[in-house]
Amino acid sequence: MFVVWVFFQNFALSFGKETLQTTAVTPQFQKNMDYIDFIYLNILEKKVLNNSEVSVQYLCSKPCIVSLEAVASSEFRTGVPVYRRRWKDEKNLYVSRTRQVRLKFPSTMVYRDDYIIRNSIIVHSVILYAWISHKSASNHDGEQNEDYQAAVAKNYTFLEAVPPFERPYKDHKVCLQWGADYLWMLQANRIPQCPHESDGVQVLEFIYASSGEKTGIVKKFEQFENRELETVRQHQIDYPMFTVSIWLYLLHHCEKELCGILYFIDSKEMYGTPAVFLNEEGYVHIQMHLMRGDDLAVKTSFSLPLKQWFRLDLSFKGGQIEVSSVGKNLKRHHHQSFTFREDFYYDDTAGYFVLGGSGYVNGIEAFFGPVKYYRLNVLETEQISNPLHDKDTMEQIELYYERCMDIQDIVYDYRYIVRQGEKTHNSCYYENYYLELIHKYGEKSKCDAFMWGKELREKYHTLFKLLQEMNFSSPDVLGDGSDTVVEVGRKIFEKVVKDLSSAHGLSNVGSSVPLLMDSSCCGYHKASYFLAVIFETGLGVSVDRIKGLLYSLVGAQGNERLSVMNLGYKHYQGINNYPLDLELSYAYYSNIAIKTSLDQHNIKGEQAFVETIRLMDDELLKAQTKENGDVFMWLKHEATRGNAAAQQRLAQMLFWGQQGVAKNPEAAIEWYAKGAIETEDPVLIYDYAIVLFKGQGVKKNVKLALELMKKAAAKGLPQAVNGLGWYYHNFKRDYQKAAKHWLIAEELGNPDASYNLGVLYLDGIYPGVRGRNQTVAARYFYKAAQGGHVEGTLRCSLYYITGNMEDFPRDPEKAVIWAKHIAEKNGYLGHVIRKALNAYLELSWHEALLHYILAAETGIEVSQSNLAHICEERPDLARKYLATDCVWRYYNFSVSQVNAPSFAYLKMGDFYYYGYQNQSKDLELSMRMYAQAALEGDSQGFFNLALVIEEGNSIPSYILDHLEIDQALHSSNTSLLQELYYRCWNNSNQESINPCSLALLYFYIRVLWNNVLHSTLIYFMGTFLLSILVAFAVQSFQSLSAHNSPGRSSELLSHDIPSSLGNDSEDAPRPVQQDEPTLSNDLPQQESNPQNPLVTS
Repeated sequence: MFVVWVFFQNFALSFGKETLQTTAVTPQFQKNMDYIDFIYLNILEKKVLNNSEVSVQYLCSKPCIVSLEAVASSEFRTGVPVYRRRWKDEKNLYVSRTRQVRLKFPSTMVYRDDYIIRNSIIVHSVILYAWISHKSASNHDGEQNEDYQAAVAKNYTFLEAVPPFERPYKDHKVCLQWGADYLWMLQANRIPQCPHESDGVQVLEFIYASSGEKTGIVKKFEQFENRELETVRQHQIDYPMFTVSIWLYLLHHCEKELCGILYFIDSKEMYGTPAVFLNEEGYVHIQMHLMRGDDLAVKTSFSLPLKQWFRLDLSFKGGQIEVSSVGKNLKRHHHQSFTFREDFYYDDTAGYFVLGGSGYVNGIEAFFGPVKYYRLNVLETEQISNPLHDKDTMEQIELYYERCMDIQDIVYDYRYIVRQGEKTHNSCYYENYYLELIHKYGEKSKCDAFMWGKELREKYHTLFKLLQEMNFSSPDVLGDGSDTVVEVGRKIFEKVVKDLSSAHGLSNVGSSVPLLMDSSCCGYHKASYFLAVIFETGLGVSVDRIKGLLYSLVGAQGNERLSVMNLGYKHYQGINNYPLDLELSYAYYSNIAIKTSLDQHNIKGEQAFVETIRLMDDELLKAQTKENGDVFMWLKHEATRGNAAAQQRLAQMLFWGQQGVAKNPEAAIEWYAKGAIETEDPVLIYDYAIVLFKGQGVKKNVKLALELMKKAAAKGLPQAVNGLGWYYHNFKRDYQKAAKHWLIAEELGNPDASYNLGVLYLDGIYPGVRGRNQTVAARYFYKAAQGGHVEGTLRCSLYYITGNMEDFPRDPEKAVIWAKHIAEKNGYLGHVIRKALNAYLELSWHEALLHYILAAETGIEVSQSNLAHICEERPDLARKYLATDCVWRYYNFSVSQVNAPSFAYLKMGDFYYYGYQNQSKDLELSMRMYAQAALEGDSQGFFNLALVIEEGNSIPSYILDHLEIDQALHSSNTSLLQELYYRCWNNSNQESINPCSLALLYFYIRVLWNNVLHSTLIYFMGTFLLSILVAFAVQSFQSLSAHNSPGRSSELLSHDIPSSLGNDSEDAPRPVQQDEPTLSNDLPQQESNPQNPLVTS
């Protein structure tokens, strides 16, 4: 960012935007003595009460009329005058006068409902205006608005409306009949209380860890809904009256010229009123935007204290600024006022406020406490209501830094003593070969004689023991000052991680906590994040929410990526006692999102590509490899033979550290070069050109890179065409050719080209177009974001959080989701996930559990579901080392994500259906989970919903609406079951027999059979067949009787009839289906006593 100091106005280009930079400090103006007339109001109790006494102090330079008027607003009417008082003063000129006035309001405003006052008014706000009009300048009988606007002196104050339920009863001095009085008392306490709109806004309630980066909390204020308050706000645009109160714990003064505390950015991306910064000496720099378009700035004469909580109060009243520093005991430490004869411009709805950093300025290195903003009021220090809410955590922050000062002093002094001893020894070894060998290969120097007292040694005994074991002569600890302390912290941390990753490492968590605390105090904040996770999840120790929050905040302030993501996730979801705060979540996520963009261009560091590999996916697990694995060796064999696809995949795996292969950029570049030269593959040629352009892992060679890029572009590769545009833009500054190539690449669907075209429009350098066009630029950024472009997504998330672009209405939730999406691609997070996966594949359960917990607490879904799977696979491990219910916690976290997998919904659905350990059953939540799985296209979700209906339950209508099932068409359970089974079959593999197809077939058979049983045809056919059989039997009997004697007939009858009836009895059940109801009754019996009604399809 270019910083050009100009007294009134200057501009700077930053990320393609212009913003008004801070101005030089202006000397304090003396008070303007021409403004003589004044009027002040003093009310002891600022409530709407009858007979409230108001002290009016005023001075008139000419014969004047002093006016008082109270204006009230309710739900139905605004701006209603409810009290008026005027008096003349023609004699007491140039003399300050004080007059006591008693206010009197309508009874419906100040008393409760009773038998006579039936409808008291719920008043939202009451404003008491006071003004002076010279008799020669205004008409005594004029309207109030005209008088007030034309007044030579004016003032106002707010009166607090008393809710109806808190008002007193009025003494009407009448007696009611006993019956009427009794009936009234029965309903006297039924007056509802309604909230009223206030100008006091709690901007921040929870602690915010500001790391000094260019990210911060963005807040936007809308117009008041109350028309009277909105009228006052608009009147104050040229005469600001507001107060800001900010709690701070400052760690360092600004390392640059200015660092942001609180500032307003208008719709044109310019600094507005107020703009409060911290400079290098610790003084407060306050800047205001003037009505005429210029800026003025002042600097306090006092500096802000370090490493202690204090409150910074600023109030603006017209051209007067009051600045105060207040301690924890609310006693004022410093105070300073500034007075100007200029009119400030102040419209807090025409832009947004920022706490901390932004794209224009770095934030302060501090912890923000509660922040209160009074939009329309000027308050004294004693009147400000902005208490410290979380005092325990704030005290813990103070204690942490006190302890860390001791730790850092010990490390620094110990290193100094050892190094001085080594210098003495080295002088003795001069020209002595044998002593040099002893010094080189023998035991390293250590300090056995401590200069520290016994109490201190006992307090930090683990630290002293570790310091004795460390080698301070190694190159990585040869630095000076803070770098050495951080390096000591790193070595302590690596030792702890090695112990925790061993076969039974988690059993050592308790003893490792003190060492991690020492490492954290040394400024190595990976240890801070470890501690945060250990205390929040109860990993090997008891759960301690306050310590978990402390180390999360400390790690985030120290810019530890995982700590920052952890806080962003917790505030996004509002879990673990973290308040739901989307603006605060965005401040954290945007920090890591910006780092992710930068980290991707830096091949150094412990980074790995973030891969979505689920432990339930056997195919993906089989594809994981190492340098000596079968997959890698096969790819290497194919690549050696000249297979372009194998060369490309091998190079990607080595460059980014994918698929289990260790990151090796140098080896990757060799394959890029080999493929580019041998195979003529355009992708390999392009990739090799990129590393040559940037000099990543190879010496920069722009000439060869350009030749290769042109070669790849000639083969029609869209990203290569974009690369040529990038070359002309960055190396030649030929925007005409750059735009030409980017337009071609953009038509071919390249998101990088879309983003680059947006940058041209934003910077105002698009060929043939004059000036900047942010609207067109934003559309290109959105198109790039839709294609997965990292910087384009970041731009869009910024537009959504600020709401300054017409095409991007303010949507903090969408801003968080987009920033979170980019942050979760961070390579340092990918490294932790890869370590967890490798440990799992090697059956190193302790290490896998440890690293999956670290990744899961950052909010990345794949690690949450994988951790829950491990806890299911090894419940003994989870129960032994985790104080929280691992399976329930992380499947629950998983289903709350935007990209949750369907199997997680099914798991939670089963937990709610059956009840899980201490969790009670919840059938409705169970059905919601199954429905969500169904919406994800999982046939199991439909199958389980159908079985829930089979159990005799009904699905709520809102769930059916969510599934887009028309309840009018599927009003019966039979119709609904048919629809669910059909969708189950439709979302499953239709080429093979599966449970959904069998369930659908069985359903149709049951429906057909039930229809047959209940039809009249079955009764007609049975009767007809029975008649035929009876007729045949009678005819047979008659024929036998005609041809045989009676004895013979009797014998035949005794033998043949039973035989005939026996045959008939066997055949009879077949046409009437007497055996089928038994089969039909088996299903309800099975359903009424299910072993597992929600079977897995």
